[in-house]
Amino acid sequence: MIKKKRKWRKGKKERIGGEGGGGRDECDVELAARKEYPVPLTWGVGAGGTETNDPQKVLNGGGLLPLGGPEVSGGYKGYGLSSMIEIFCGVLAGAHWGPNVRKWMSTNAEADLGQCFVAIDPEAFAPGFAERLQDFMQTMRNLPTTDPSNKVEVAGDMERRHEKLVEQLGGIPYHPNQIAFINEFAEKFGVKTVDLVQ
Repeated sequence: MIKKKRKWRKGKKERIGGEGGGGRDECDVELAARKEYPVPLTWGVGAGGTETNDPQKVLNGGGLLPLGGPEVSGGYKGYGLSSMIEIFCGVLAGAHWGPNVRKWMSTNAEADLGQCFVAIDPEAFAPGFAERLQDFMQTMRNLPTTDPSNKVEVAGDMERRHEKLVEQLGGIPYHPNQIAFINEFAEKFGVKTVDLVQ
């Protein structure tokens, strides 16, 4: 991850946020590159530190911006959150962190990625957490939108929608470029290519 005032790239795959304004990692950028889709300007920069929507520039010499994008749009808050993750998953865990994490798609060094799991008992705070959380989620889902066809979603909504689509299709939908990459990879290693469900 790039912070405009720093030259080193943070290495963890920060997953904070979700749809729209963050919560992405190199995997999301790589998928966009494979599909030949642009990425939002708030996702990353090219080698010179200039924001770009070209996923190839982000992956090849650039880096991810923090949640929120550049500082002018609140990226400093995302930088703080991702620094906290870097401390928990790298420094605290005794794993690689920041510039010490190997580059995405590289195999020239051990990954040594740390993880941090936090367990919180909501009942240790105030009673009625489940009911308040349900009220919160329904309030979020019922917020007005600029486009009535796009409803506000909470964590899990998109996944449930995708599960229904997979059931309807009888398989997982993939972009043709993803299938081509998988088959090239299979041929390279001498394994069976994927069978497509039409």
